[in-house]
Amino acid sequence: MTNAINWFEIPVRNFERAKAFYATLFGVDIQEMPHPSLRYGMLPSDMQNGGVGGGIVQGEGFEPSMNGTLVYLNGGEDLGIVLSKVEQAGGKILLPKRQLVQMASWRIFRTQKEIKLRFIR
Repeated sequence: MTNAINWFEIPVRNFERAKAFYATLFGVDIQEMPHPSLRYGMLPSDMQNGGVGGGIVQGEGFEPSMNGTLVYLNGGEDLGIVLSKVEQAGGKILLPKRQLVQMASWRIFRTQKEIKLRFIR
């Protein structure tokens, strides 16, 4: 087993707004996946090479919250690039950048009052 986590799903209330938010942050198109009862968008990943994947999901039983599990997203080599897009995409940075170890740092932000995420690098 390479990763303890295999897949994650980020619940959203407004799928189009969340899709635009993550597309702005990552600089990619969020591809929708067909599903009979949900709206589902795939976030960028490289699962074929051992990466962890995930998506955004809107539907019954998926309720965004500021409580519960934190999702740590990969901010790339320069965390500042992704974080500089958070507010223009409609999110809000809740804590200033903090150093975890020599090579990684994080910030907490919220997306449209829906969920708390952390970018790490």
